[in-house]
Amino acid sequence: MQLVVFIKGNNKYSVEDTKAKTLYNIKKKLFGNKNELFLYNASNYHLYTLICSGLDSMSYTIEHNGISFMRISCKSRFHSPDIECNGKNISYRLVSENRRDFKIMSGEEQKGKIETDLSPSGELQYEIEIDDQLFDDYIPLFAVVIDKMYGETNRHPDVLAEIKGKKQ
Repeated sequence: MQLVVFIKGNNKYSVEDTKAKTLYNIKKKLFGNKNELFLYNASNYHLYTLICSGLDSMSYTIEHNGISFMRISCKSRFHSPDIECNGKNISYRLVSENRRDFKIMSGEEQKGKIETDLSPSGELQYEIEIDDQLFDDYIPLFAVVIDKMYGETNRHPDVLAEIKGKKQ
């Protein structure tokens, strides 16, 4: 499965497949808590809620139907970035060497990747590739967490130049 997560303004994301069909939208509710983002499918049905659990944007919870489904926490922010995603019978690690390109690990096996790229408009976008059998609707929220944790750093002009150079 291949998806692209586009940033559509402050706290809004759009998730498209390789045919540019919008599959999901992620946004905060108009009158909602500023620390909550809601994942909707293409029919505007609410699937998951991503909640920032700490003031430092280093830990998150994914809820499904109001029940905590998964905890996401950054174990190392700068040296060997490492994000743990743990739920009942689910465990992933997002590991990186540069805070832009992450491997999705399950145990010691790589099951996918999330790479930071630039959209045609020059905004950051996140390209997700994951085994079809492991894909679930919450997976695009991993890219949102990466954007929340590392997006500001990756928007630095020097880093944007590196990302642009990688693309060429």
